[in-house]
Amino acid sequence: MAISLRELSSNKNVLRDFLNVVDHIYAGDSNYVRPLDFDVSDRLNAKKNPFFEHAEGTGWVAYRDGTPVGRITAQIDREHLARHKDDAGFFGFLDTVDDPEVANLLLAEAEAWVKARGMKKIRGPFSLNINEETGCLVEGFDSPPNALMTYHRPYQSGLIEKAGFQKVKDLYSWGYVVGAVPPRAQKAHDEVVAMPEISARPISIKNIHSDVQIVMDIFNDAWSENWGFVPLTQNELKKMADDFKLILVPELTSIVSINGEPAAVSLAMPNINEAIADLKGQLFPFGFMKLLYRLKVRGVKTGRLVILGIRKKYRHIRRYGGLSAYLYVEMNKAAHLIGLETGELGWTLEDNAAINAGIRLMGGKIVKRYRIYEKALF
Repeated sequence: MAISLRELSSNKNVLRDFLNVVDHIYAGDSNYVRPLDFDVSDRLNAKKNPFFEHAEGTGWVAYRDGTPVGRITAQIDREHLARHKDDAGFFGFLDTVDDPEVANLLLAEAEAWVKARGMKKIRGPFSLNINEETGCLVEGFDSPPNALMTYHRPYQSGLIEKAGFQKVKDLYSWGYVVGAVPPRAQKAHDEVVAMPEISARPISIKNIHSDVQIVMDIFNDAWSENWGFVPLTQNELKKMADDFKLILVPELTSIVSINGEPAAVSLAMPNINEAIADLKGQLFPFGFMKLLYRLKVRGVKTGRLVILGIRKKYRHIRRYGGLSAYLYVEMNKAAHLIGLETGELGWTLEDNAAINAGIRLMGGKIVKRYRIYEKALF
């Protein structure tokens, strides 16, 4: 049976197939949550996504005798290249049927595309970069993905490896049950609360653009030395703030200041995947009202801690060693008050010992593992 590829830019029907192919690939998998179609299509649209102000990319759909059986994107991020100087291009949105021929053809097309633009390696999956959905799920297929996290069939990682890719990094996602916190964490929290120079407040919806700027300033400082880190641009920050207006719950956020200077942040969000699981990617005509009701009236039972960071200059001051525990305990308290039962923390890098130890201190357990792959291009 013949397999062919069509590029996203060829016509609108290919974008439709790019969105819909997941229904075939994940048929019968009760844990798969189809993303909202408008969100995926907007992210792939260079006119709507500020990522493409510093990047270029394209995508393809694979067809077997005219039936869609897989998809992929390829992208080059100039912000990443300027920071890391590693001549790396990326692939993402990889979803295929269990067929090496399909996966090989899609990955080879992405490899050729980035190589033609001077790249010497290709890495992924990133949909579209490290600040979005990252990695291929390799452990934890027994539960749905949380907000902005990937999901794959168990065979997908094997197909990537058969195509000549090797692991470069694993990411952890931590499960957490909202409830009583360990005594050590509570003690560290109480010590921070007693410090007169410490103050804390939630993100303000009214001032969301300026507060998101504060959050990302701290995030960029705290994460700047992490593997693969790329800071968000101003236009990406603006889009993030606009996107947060609907789903942000201020009680699940915290900006901590030391002597008036913003020094640490945490940001969690309700798990939107819990609210859209039955919408089949469609927000209109009735999905939007369902989503709004589930988020704002009924509420969801799960959430995800997306950002937790402390400015580097405070990280090694012994007096402020309990800041991360303080943020965790505050998050647990807020989650309990608004009715969340479980949460997901991460992702975190497998070799980030300090952060992983802090999560274990709070009772977190690894529930999912994601793998990033790389292949040299000759």
